[in-house]
Amino acid sequence: MTRHLLPLALAAAIAFPAMAGATDLPTPPRIVVSGEGEATVAPDLAVLTLSVMREAKTARAALDANNDAMAAVIAAMKSAGIQDRDLQTAGIQINPRYNYTNKPDGSQEAELVAYQVTNTLSVRVRDVDKTGEILDKAVSLGVNQGGGIAFTNDNPAATVTEARKKAVANAMAKAKTLAGAAGVSLGRVLEITDQNIAPTPMPINAKAFDAAGAAAPVQAGENSYNVQVTVTFELK
Repeated sequence: MTRHLLPLALAAAIAFPAMAGATDLPTPPRIVVSGEGEATVAPDLAVLTLSVMREAKTARAALDANNDAMAAVIAAMKSAGIQDRDLQTAGIQINPRYNYTNKPDGSQEAELVAYQVTNTLSVRVRDVDKTGEILDKAVSLGVNQGGGIAFTNDNPAATVTEARKKAVANAMAKAKTLAGAAGVSLGRVLEITDQNIAPTPMPINAKAFDAAGAAAPVQAGENSYNVQVTVTFELK
C-alpha cells in the first residue's frame, strides 16, 4: 500500500509549486480613466408631494378634519384627470403639540395644547402642462405644507443609453490622449463601471400660493441625465 501512495504524494508535491507559480505572473500595465456623458429630454411626467396638516384639541378631531380636507384634495385630483394609479398616500403622522413654560427652578413644564395630523399624498401628473393648475387646486382645497415637485420621464432608458455612450466615448478619448502622451498603446478593456445621476426634485412652499391667488407659473424645462463611467484599459 505504501509503495502506491508515495509516487502519488510526490506527484502532488511537484504539481502544486507549478500551480502556485502560475498565480505569481506580473500584472500587465493598465490605465484607469473616468468619463462623463449627458443627454437631455423634455419631461413627460410631474411628481408632486402634497401635504395636508390639521390641528385640533383631540387626535380624533384633528384626524377627522384632516380626512375631510384630504378627501376634497383627492376628489379634485380625480376631477382634473388624475387616475387612481397615480395617487398614492406617502405617509400619515399624528403628533401632540406642547407649550413649554419655564419654572423658577430652571425646569420646564409641558402642557398639551393640541394634536397635529399630517397626511402626505404623492401625485403623478402625466399632462405636465396642467401641473400649475393642479397645484393651485390642491392648495385651495387644503394643502398647507411644503412638498416637492419633480419633472421626470416615464421611461428615460433611451436618454440614459445616449448619455452612457457619450460617457464611454469621453473616457476612451481621455485614455487615448494619456496613452499617446506616455508613448504607449491602449489594449483591451478590462473593466467598465457606471453611475447614473437623476434630476433633482424642487421643493415647493404652499404659502407662496396664498399670495399668488392663481395657478402657479410652472416651467418644466428639460431633464438632464448624466452618466459617469470608469474604464480600465490594458496597456501594450
